[in-house]
Amino acid sequence: MHLIWLRTDLRLHDNTALAAASQRGPLAAVYLITPEQWLAHDDAACKVDFWLRNLQCLSQALGTLNIPLLIRTAPTWDQAPAVLSTLCQELSVESVHINEEYGIHESRRDQAVAQALEACGVTFHRYLDQLFFQPGSVLTKTGTYFQVFSQFRKVCYSRLHSALPRLVATPKAQQKLPFASDPIPHSVPGFETPSDSLRALWPAGEDEARRRLDTFADQQIGYYKDERDYPAKPGTSQLSAYLAAGVVSPRQCLHTALQSNSGEFETGNVGAVTWINELLWREFYKHILVGYPRVSRHRAFRPATEAVAWRHAPEDLAAWQEARTGLPIIDAAMRQLLETGWMHNRLRMVVAMFLTKNLLIDWREGERFFMRHLIDGDLAANNGGWQWSSSTGTDSAPYFRIFSPLSQSEKFDSEGVFIKRWLPQLAALNKKDVHNPEAAGGLFGVADYPRSIVDLKKSRERALAAFRSLPSRQAVAEHE
Repeated sequence: MHLIWLRTDLRLHDNTALAAASQRGPLAAVYLITPEQWLAHDDAACKVDFWLRNLQCLSQALGTLNIPLLIRTAPTWDQAPAVLSTLCQELSVESVHINEEYGIHESRRDQAVAQALEACGVTFHRYLDQLFFQPGSVLTKTGTYFQVFSQFRKVCYSRLHSALPRLVATPKAQQKLPFASDPIPHSVPGFETPSDSLRALWPAGEDEARRRLDTFADQQIGYYKDERDYPAKPGTSQLSAYLAAGVVSPRQCLHTALQSNSGEFETGNVGAVTWINELLWREFYKHILVGYPRVSRHRAFRPATEAVAWRHAPEDLAAWQEARTGLPIIDAAMRQLLETGWMHNRLRMVVAMFLTKNLLIDWREGERFFMRHLIDGDLAANNGGWQWSSSTGTDSAPYFRIFSPLSQSEKFDSEGVFIKRWLPQLAALNKKDVHNPEAAGGLFGVADYPRSIVDLKKSRERALAAFRSLPSRQAVAEHE
């Protein structure tokens, strides 16, 4: 008897550990419900609900192959070794198979489980699945992890040209086992069930993920480079939640993109090339988790920036969180996040830069808030994005590059379509005034809409001064 322990790989197709385990003989699957761990990691209620709904779909799919899906509870990952050891003894399991995960806590959890199982005579097998390349295999000439994406991407391209990761075969049906799948819970204590309207935006299951991928490749990928920055347009794939939960694999995405571009990585359809770059950004940030584990510990990637004098400004933070900053593009983006569990990628950068530069509030506050609300919340991508925007991270924007919310709004939502959708109280404003109602509304601004909580010009100067006063990188490196 063999066991696959499912985590963020909730799919039947192109699942490396599942395919390998099924070759060995009778197979069952297990998923651990770990509510206290999820709370500690700020996992969003809508994301937990999305996992549970995808587990229901996966249980049915596995059922057609006579592979039962068992559910066990371990409040935190500290209990995982004992829970899995007990299950292995109950079922006389010979081997457990996993697809690797990359945060520092995930690595420690898997190491602890491996040791506990091996002490019981159960072998533990790990597989590369959610990445194209094993972390540690894409290094600089001096043998260190890349810190700059463009250099990392160049090496990845040369590797992909010579060895494209293959899709993995789907397991075949097996003989029925003498026990059945467990029911999948509809909710988990500590996590509210999201609204029906939010759930309807994110149907569960591999069929839906595949439909989105195929539709994007057939109809939109060609326009991706030109339209991905415009939040009112359907220019993105809407696959991030499915990738984060492993309902679709990066390999499936890569093969589909290449198919739409005659097998080309760097020429041909510029939209397809741009989208493949986004897959590699995702890869890059996961390699960073392994190469620089301090980012898993709420530390800045650039140690010098730990000295930034962030403001303790709870009222400003609350205004940002509650979409009442008085800057329409910021508030509309935050309203989109609160109501849908997702935010357009361009706007993630805009609101992050506003929080960390204009409000000079610690990026960790924003990172945490995003994780608590994003259906596609992923430690590596979320941390990487926040640190990039706040100039504390890899390949970071120079600290003096500070997006103006007004110019971003005018450039990427010029007609105000996105703003008016999420802030209906501004619907009557013309396309010039909608970006800055305070300037349009005379002494009292626009009814039902707050005045801006910050002077953009003065706050920009304040941020520049805070970053200019940092100790030099060399001095910090010597100190470390």
